[in-house]
Amino acid sequence: MTHEFRLPDIGEGLTEADIIEWFVDVGDDVAVDQAIVEIETAKTTVEITATVSGTIVRLAGSAGDTVTVGDVLFVIGDDSSQPTADSSQPTADSSQPSTISRQQEPVAVAGHAPTRTVRVRAMPIIRKLAKERGIDLASITGTGPGGAVTREDIDGAVDDTTDADLEPMTSKRRAIARHMSESWATIPHVSVQADVRAESMLDARDLPDGRTASLESIVGLAVMPLLKRYREFNAVVRGDAVEYREHCNLGIAVDTDGGLMVVVVRDSDALSPPELDAEIARLAEAAKAGTLSPDEAIGQTFTISNIGALGGGHGTPIIPMGTSAILSVGRARQVPVVDNGEIAVGLVAPIDLSYDHRLIDGSLGQRFLSDLVQTLESPRP
Repeated sequence: MTHEFRLPDIGEGLTEADIIEWFVDVGDDVAVDQAIVEIETAKTTVEITATVSGTIVRLAGSAGDTVTVGDVLFVIGDDSSQPTADSSQPTADSSQPSTISRQQEPVAVAGHAPTRTVRVRAMPIIRKLAKERGIDLASITGTGPGGAVTREDIDGAVDDTTDADLEPMTSKRRAIARHMSESWATIPHVSVQADVRAESMLDARDLPDGRTASLESIVGLAVMPLLKRYREFNAVVRGDAVEYREHCNLGIAVDTDGGLMVVVVRDSDALSPPELDAEIARLAEAAKAGTLSPDEAIGQTFTISNIGALGGGHGTPIIPMGTSAILSVGRARQVPVVDNGEIAVGLVAPIDLSYDHRLIDGSLGQRFLSDLVQTLESPRP
């Protein structure tokens, strides 16, 4: 008897993952809960473990290949199952319950079709990639398991006469690209800008216990009361209706080696200032380490991006799908300011608010931003 393990549903909007590393080979004996493969999704890296013991009879794909939800990742056989040379053939499914998606896979058996056409072995995502690049799969010698065509085989088939350095996107970068394109094409963006006297905002980072709070937590504390006053900024357009949220899940943009990620502080309005700061720090570290759970990277209702941490100034941030607004904060700089009719040196930080113009009019957007500036410039108790 054999047991197929398919890529499970790994979170809202995540339909594929890249294989990073196999920890076993075909023919290895494995135990329950043993790590079999590490995959990278658009949000994090995940280890998939075995739920039964037995012998590995099939590994689907190589490091760097992309698999979609429902694709077979690996097959484990019991003592009566032996590894076969043709590891690409589908195996019998077992009746053992599993939390892994068990969608049926189309079967093409060579030699039993009414024609002599031999089907090239390749996963659906590889077939799609070959079609997009105008490459005939039949012209490629596959180097994957059972002669399957891999992403590396497709890349190697690109015309050698070109000087372009063609490198496939990672799952994370593909997800970012899709998300940004969908937001820009769907949401009519309007961005407004302001400059904030940053002295009070930066002073508030000095905590009584000697620690330094993140700027994201200070700005978040200023934003959350405004989200209750201006409900449109904590809402989302759903067709011809508006969904207003009673809770606040702050999204915090984090710069990682794999690209920008948004981590989500759930029920952030229920946290004390130290708790909010600690949770932002924890999630940011998990994002950089690639250990976020899927739930920690979805579901934000308003997003804050501290581009000043990278030296940024004004910008026009793109609104995350499922929300109506995003705020970016730039780096505070010393500039000439006027205090009581006198020119002095002050700290000024640029802030930018992008919002969904289907829901938020210009006057409302400006009132929100003006109230935020006043809050940030007010001395903290």
